[in-house]
Amino acid sequence: MNEDAVAARSRSMAVPEAIVAVSGRLLRVEHRAIQALMFLLSALILLNVVTRYTGYPIYWIDESAVYSVVWLTFIGASAMTRMRLDFAVTMLTERFSERGAAIFRVIATLGVVLFGISLGVMCWLWLDPVGIAQAGFDAKEFAAGSFNFIYTERTQTLNWPTWVIYLIMPIFALSMTLHALANLFEDLGLVAKQELPGFAANADGVVN
Repeated sequence: MNEDAVAARSRSMAVPEAIVAVSGRLLRVEHRAIQALMFLLSALILLNVVTRYTGYPIYWIDESAVYSVVWLTFIGASAMTRMRLDFAVTMLTERFSERGAAIFRVIATLGVVLFGISLGVMCWLWLDPVGIAQAGFDAKEFAAGSFNFIYTERTQTLNWPTWVIYLIMPIFALSMTLHALANLFEDLGLVAKQELPGFAANADGVVN
């Protein structure tokens, strides 16, 4: 009977451990993406300064820099969720006992999970992958039937499909939910707190 209980517990721990492991790998990918986007943004700004100074400005650089900032912001926010470096208000929780603060930490983390899931549902309804597939991936036919013009719009200067830029929203929803679940499993004591090598120290002592 004890062996059955141990086996059942091992199976129950498999999912939290897998999610924490995937979250750790994703965090490393996000770290590389943040570095790349920061380099790209710096290069775009420098190129913009040089071309304007020489009298030959490139018209699409401003829009490229804006979209780089947008992607950088969402990817950075996702990484900050896992590292627990997001904003925290401790005026109330710092007066609680250690157990009380731990309970509120779980509640706050659960709120992040619910927000991520809600954002994912919103993105699903907004991008409507089923609808565009039923329209044969014909953007005009899909827009005519649903009055959803996301697949027909294009950016002003780059002339890219806007849905490509908006993909960061469902990516952010998925990654933030995954990181928040990893944090939640750690807060509940289902898995040991993971070290995050190569990153700044996190703020484990606060409710965020």
